[in-house]
Amino acid sequence: MADDLCFFTKGPKKSPLVLRMIVLVFAMVCGVYICSICLKQVSTRNKAGYLTLQVIEKPCPEPNIELSEASYVHYPKPENYSRAECACNPVRYFAILSMQRSGSGWFETLLNNHTNISSNGEIFSVKVRRSNVSTIVETLDRIYNLDWFSSASKNECTAAVGFKWMLNQGLMQHHEEIVKYFERRGVSAVFLFRRNLLRRMISVLANLYDRDVKLLNGTHKSHVHSPLEAEILAKYKPMINATLLIPNLRQVEETTTKALEYFKSTRHIVLYYEDIVKNRTKLTDVQDFLKVPRMDLKSRQVKIHKGSLSNLVENWDDIQKTLTGTPYESFLHADYRRR
Repeated sequence: MADDLCFFTKGPKKSPLVLRMIVLVFAMVCGVYICSICLKQVSTRNKAGYLTLQVIEKPCPEPNIELSEASYVHYPKPENYSRAECACNPVRYFAILSMQRSGSGWFETLLNNHTNISSNGEIFSVKVRRSNVSTIVETLDRIYNLDWFSSASKNECTAAVGFKWMLNQGLMQHHEEIVKYFERRGVSAVFLFRRNLLRRMISVLANLYDRDVKLLNGTHKSHVHSPLEAEILAKYKPMINATLLIPNLRQVEETTTKALEYFKSTRHIVLYYEDIVKNRTKLTDVQDFLKVPRMDLKSRQVKIHKGSLSNLVENWDDIQKTLTGTPYESFLHADYRRR
């Protein structure tokens, strides 16, 4: 009986190798479990660190400006490069609204002479960019996000970015949507017109002629940088249709008036080419409007049509007779010289 009891209470001895294997497996399981816990803690810590880093990078110091100006101050984040140390330098958005041959090209070279202003040219002269409101908005977003690259781009330290937009390049057609965009994005409008619309007409006709004939060695140039080139282009004297002269001048006046009415709710300034030529302090007004440091701005462009209008038109006598006694008679005599 005792032997039978011993048979049930004492089992066979296990091999030391088996025991070692059990211990080893147990140790491995514990090790895997401990490692997984550690990895989770490291992952959580890294994630928390990343989120903290984002919060640190985001805010810029509040600019010292009036509350009414706050919507016109921006901190663009370009997709293709970093603004680096200038990331917290505020940027103003603007658009030069004008008409062809109103001095906008010359005016833009003056602005681009400023260290902190980038004006990117006549962007909507390309029809596909103004084909509909969506393409217009997409183009505007690229410009004001500093993702538009041109010879005028100053990128990192730009304090004011914009371009010039002719009234006949979709601006009047989609004015309601564009005004809403300007107000929503805080875009300031810089209107630039000519007082003497007869001089503008002469410039338009001469430019159209050169586009076909290409007087400068087979090359068309709307703007020149040498007195010799200006002299060559000025030799052409256009023939103005006297019958259509007054209706054409009236149409330009009406278009200008409409543009000012459409965009009256936007932050804007109105400039005239003749005023800037006669008095360069007008450029100080523009720099103050764009909130950039004042600088002495210069341009290399050379004026093409100078002097008396009687020397610039082929049928001057007809033009004189047509405008004498009308509201446009002053255009015959008005001239301007730099002070």
